[in-house]
Amino acid sequence: MKLSDFDFDLPERLIATRPARPRSSARLLLAQGDRIDDLVVTDLRKILRPGDRLVLNDTKVIPARLFGLRHRTGEAGATSAQMDVTLLEPRADGTWSALIKPLRKVRDGETIVFSDDLSATVTGRNDGQATLRFSLTGDDFDKALAEVGAMPLPPYIAAKRPADAADKEDYQTYWARRSGAVAAPTASLHFDGPLLDDLAARGVAFTKVTLHVGAGTFLPVKVDDVRDHKMHAEWGEVTPQAAAEINATKAAGGRIIPVGTTALRLIESAAIDGQITPWEGPTDIFITPGFEFQITDGLMTNFHLPKSTLMMLVSALMGVDRIKAIYDHAIAQNYRFFSYGDSSLLLPEAEDQA
Repeated sequence: MKLSDFDFDLPERLIATRPARPRSSARLLLAQGDRIDDLVVTDLRKILRPGDRLVLNDTKVIPARLFGLRHRTGEAGATSAQMDVTLLEPRADGTWSALIKPLRKVRDGETIVFSDDLSATVTGRNDGQATLRFSLTGDDFDKALAEVGAMPLPPYIAAKRPADAADKEDYQTYWARRSGAVAAPTASLHFDGPLLDDLAARGVAFTKVTLHVGAGTFLPVKVDDVRDHKMHAEWGEVTPQAAAEINATKAAGGRIIPVGTTALRLIESAAIDGQITPWEGPTDIFITPGFEFQITDGLMTNFHLPKSTLMMLVSALMGVDRIKAIYDHAIAQNYRFFSYGDSSLLLPEAEDQA
């Protein structure tokens, strides 16, 4: 498989920089078997069947984008430099791995000041990343970060506008609970309370799992042969209760439909012989065409970047040629793309086969 197999031309005007309001009013492309229908997210009330189970990622995005000053006193006097910091993940020793721009303007041992309460010392660097030790920990750190941090918007949005107060709500799912992500599971952004209530009343069930989405989700694939690509690892958990719920639905003939590629990657990581088991740890599962899905019967997902690992994942689920036709249709019909864009429901089996 070549990287070019997953490329397409996307008009820049279709890249969404703000979400639909209300959330559930976004458009929804339903691809079921060979059929495509143009709907809206609230139509899930008619599409999903009693006994279906949606798998939801309950990770919570932290305001991981920080702006601070590095102060230095030398022979030339006192100098300062503005620093742009994006937190990547916490480490076992209490430090954080982070991206710092410009990294060349800060030395190991120097401190970056973000507010009167929050600062961080650079303790090391490796492969373009830095390690930071913050002046606060625990709840004090979380409170200070919430005050000074901004949502880490994807690069294709951040290049068009800075994050603002609206993003702290817009870039967070309705059911976000466990802090640790630096990117949102964006298919989940289309759900609100009324839609969840309506789906529950219809007999649709929900299971929550956790996968902390990392900044690596935006890293480009740089190899021509996709088999040579190394996925970034992300921490996830499937609890015993979640596994039992999913297995019970499978046994009863219901469909398992993860909301978002993160939930899909997690449940397939925890699958053994057609069953899902309780699971906790990092996953770097890389799903490409030819992958045999054990748990997933369908997927709700937004429209992805050309030549991305997520394009490979949806191609594995629906078939390369089918996904190309779906994306051609979405572009022709002016669907909005990427994190704040519209969504799709991908069901490989036609209705009479489901």
